[in-house]
Amino acid sequence: MMKVLRVTAAAGATLGLMAAPALAQDAAPGVSPEIKFVFNTMLFLVGGTLVMWMAAGFAMLEAGMVRSKNVATICAKNIGLYAIAGLMYWAVGYNLMYDGVDGGWIGSFTWFDHPAHADEDITYAAASSDWFFQMVFCATAASIVSGALAERIKLWPFLIFCTVLTGVIYPIQGAWKWGGGWLNEFGFLDFAGSTLVHSAGGWAALVGALILGARLGKYSASGRVTPIPGSSMPLATLGTFILWLGWFGFNGGSQLALGTLSDAADVSRIFANTNTAAAAGVVAAMVLTQVLYKKVDLTMALNGALAGLVSITAEPLTPSMPMAVLIGAIGGAIVVLTVPLLDRLKIDDVVGAIPVHLFCGIWGTLAVILTNPEASLVAQLAGIAAIGAFVSAASLVLWLAVKYAIGLRVSEEDELTGLDRSELGLEAYPEFGVTAPAHVS
Repeated sequence: MMKVLRVTAAAGATLGLMAAPALAQDAAPGVSPEIKFVFNTMLFLVGGTLVMWMAAGFAMLEAGMVRSKNVATICAKNIGLYAIAGLMYWAVGYNLMYDGVDGGWIGSFTWFDHPAHADEDITYAAASSDWFFQMVFCATAASIVSGALAERIKLWPFLIFCTVLTGVIYPIQGAWKWGGGWLNEFGFLDFAGSTLVHSAGGWAALVGALILGARLGKYSASGRVTPIPGSSMPLATLGTFILWLGWFGFNGGSQLALGTLSDAADVSRIFANTNTAAAAGVVAAMVLTQVLYKKVDLTMALNGALAGLVSITAEPLTPSMPMAVLIGAIGGAIVVLTVPLLDRLKIDDVVGAIPVHLFCGIWGTLAVILTNPEASLVAQLAGIAAIGAFVSAASLVLWLAVKYAIGLRVSEEDELTGLDRSELGLEAYPEFGVTAPAHVS
């Protein structure tokens, strides 16, 4: 659905500031406009807080999946990209995505602002909660890139890429659907962002991985793949559970309203389908790895949960629960089958972000036609292709510009030593290192 701002009668009349997402629909019988406005705003704020908590999930998942010598750097990248997304989405991203798109391609290059007191202008008060909700989605797209390129990319070139991604690239393609742009007019459907958030981040990560190259020792000249275990499976598991929890805000909050009985029922249905798809993704990944490799692969099970979540994100409302199981299970299977495919192509993705977010994002977007009678296969394919082409092309130009201007990759010596020492001058686990005893005269 298109995210368009409509404020309750308590604001006086229908308001359309910056074409922002909906905060309310017409007042339901027996529910005052003011109460409805409060509940709708609460959904944005609570849902946005849950999505913000996903930043912690990405940080812990990635920290667990990289080697201990790179853990502090991956944590620095995650808090840095979140902060940059918050600033860039205020400075240019939000209005570029929502202000005056009107069936076109792009909004305005202006910053978002609000008055000092909410009662001065109810329009801005409403838009502030929406800005926060949309900003954390923007940060999620950048988080996807972080894990895929871990252990060999420099800190500041990565953060420069995130600056442009969150301020320009993500908002422009987001405007095409959620800002009421040309893809929305064409009939493309993406409820909570299988393509607009997850595939967008996946395309940026894929292009970056191709330009950056694989980690040292990952692939031999003969094509042999050398597994590089992560530092902490408990941390990776914790990160996955945090992401799973945050996804209820991601999908549930995208209902955009909680002021009526029907909205409350829809949010509840979205929660149930979201959880069911994730569970099915886990089970599918565990069963498939047992069949293929004779052992359950924990990392595949964790990514199976995320695969199910990404797969259901494009349409978490209309599926029945059995359909949610099917959609999530296929997502889990996609991850198990495509992770080794990337290895055969010598594309090094440290955390499996490309299979989870790009491949399952495409699957989830196509799966909309299975349950939503308003969906068109042509429109879904058009959205996938258009956003994939734009994000890939823009990312290619940006990655290459950064590479030739200041460099992307750390030196071989720094990569072997670990990015914590070379990039930050510290270690995540200093007590684990072997230190020579001090000389005693």
